[in-house]
Amino acid sequence: MEKYDLIIIGGSAAATSAGIYAVRRNLKFKIIAKDFGGEVATSGEVGNWPGMPQTTGLEIADNFKKHLKFYEVEPDLGIEVEKIEKKDGLFCISAKKDGIRKIGDKSDDSLEGDFCEYLAKTVIVATGIHPKRLSIPGEAEYRNKGVSYCTVCDGPLFKDQAVATIGGGNSALESALMLSDIAKEVYILNINDVFKGDRILLDKVNDKENVKVIYNASTREISGGEFVESLKYEDKDKVENIIAVNGVFVHIGMIPNSRLVSEEVEKDEFGHIVVNKNCETNIPGLFAAGDVTDIKYNQIVIAAGMGTCALLSAADYLNKLE
Repeated sequence: MEKYDLIIIGGSAAATSAGIYAVRRNLKFKIIAKDFGGEVATSGEVGNWPGMPQTTGLEIADNFKKHLKFYEVEPDLGIEVEKIEKKDGLFCISAKKDGIRKIGDKSDDSLEGDFCEYLAKTVIVATGIHPKRLSIPGEAEYRNKGVSYCTVCDGPLFKDQAVATIGGGNSALESALMLSDIAKEVYILNINDVFKGDRILLDKVNDKENVKVIYNASTREISGGEFVESLKYEDKDKVENIIAVNGVFVHIGMIPNSRLVSEEVEKDEFGHIVVNKNCETNIPGLFAAGDVTDIKYNQIVIAAGMGTCALLSAADYLNKLE
């Protein structure tokens, strides 16, 4: 089996910056990911990416892909990593391709009986995060039938209709702003009595005549026929209310995509991979970067910086092996 200096797992900001620097360090590496763009591609208007006062998440993700292509880096996509194990100084990465488990190579005597898709001296985990679910009646039934976790992807489908966004942070506020230019009516349901997002976004939301903010609203059920028709929520007085909507956009937080690492890897209480200032985990040779880590802030620019840091740390680690 072919052995790499480095495997980068992920397809967004952290993985892209790590890949760019891996080329410049002349490493033998591969980027593998389930898809490309990650949560960046689902972001709407982006105004905090240095050098681009106004852009979108889709545009940034497209530029990531172009930058890698410039360096002749073609990520392996459709790869879902199931397990990462370290044995005899090498990382064995088991994975599925397009949902089908591959039969890997066990020809390496140092990995007795283990099937691997990739072998590497170092690994950078940059797998990001995924949306939390409401876990209420109707959510799963109406997914892609009115329930969505990506306003950028699905918002345009609800032109001149009534929709609801659920959440209390920047993602929910950004969702409501985008929908306000598409939908006839926009409800934003916040389970708390204040928003945790940026004040500038809340001010913009409050200025929109077709957006109604509902505080202390606990979402209880999504109903309809073939598609979503209504949303039930409970207010602070425990009174149930029903609003007629055709779309429900869920933006209530994110969960780190960290299940692929072994139990030996240290995580925080929320499942984020714990790293030090050099993006090192507690397992030598295993690094992590971006939103999958316990870094305090989930920002595209921070993830990109961490990807570079993780790569330079991996390069130092490899130099010490030689």
